[in-house]
Amino acid sequence: MRNIISSAVLGGLLAVGMVWSGSYLKQAAQVWESSSRVVTVKGLAEREVKADLALWPLHFSVNANQLTGLHEALANDERKIRAFLTAQGFPTDQVSVTSPQVTDLYANSYNAQRPDERYRAEATVLVRSPKVDLVKQSASLTGELVREGILLSADYAYRTEFLFTGLEAIKPDMIAAATADARRAAQQFSEDSGSTVGHIKHASQGYFSISDLDSYTPDIKKVRVVTTIDYTLSH
Repeated sequence: MRNIISSAVLGGLLAVGMVWSGSYLKQAAQVWESSSRVVTVKGLAEREVKADLALWPLHFSVNANQLTGLHEALANDERKIRAFLTAQGFPTDQVSVTSPQVTDLYANSYNAQRPDERYRAEATVLVRSPKVDLVKQSASLTGELVREGILLSADYAYRTEFLFTGLEAIKPDMIAAATADARRAAQQFSEDSGSTVGHIKHASQGYFSISDLDSYTPDIKKVRVVTTIDYTLSH
């Protein structure tokens, strides 16, 4: 009799345990299913901005047979370039010059035909200025320097560069715009799938990129950022 009672009690406990266990597993499955309803979307924000810093290198060279004459010619051309820049409106603290590089052309001559002048010196007068429009305007007038006998380099390595340094000021607004764009994409997906957009489960911000608007207007920049966001979905 006692064994029968014990078996009944044990059976009842097992039944209760199975019911509780089944209920728990069902709830866990519902939680897991709910957590797995996620949509991943990307949000884009772009903005056109004007460059706020110009780097304008005026690279020039002189030739001479004597080093003393070479130094005088180099200094003379530098003075002319600085005077030109002052006349254009650039303050002296925005103009600097690199150390000259001197080449012995005879040492680099591999044939009997030697150049007329033995030495060549090269240097660069660099304008570093926030006056972007003035740089563009002045660069178109460098023919005046050529007419004065200054040999300016047309090498691509000495091209004018336009930079945008104000990224930190526009970052918050652009991140907000990219996030809003991602939200719209998630909302569209939820409408198409008959669900509701929930909270952000995970988000990652891409790198900000700054590029020229096009090859003809390097002083106008395009700033771009892409965010990737996981939203939960519910029915």
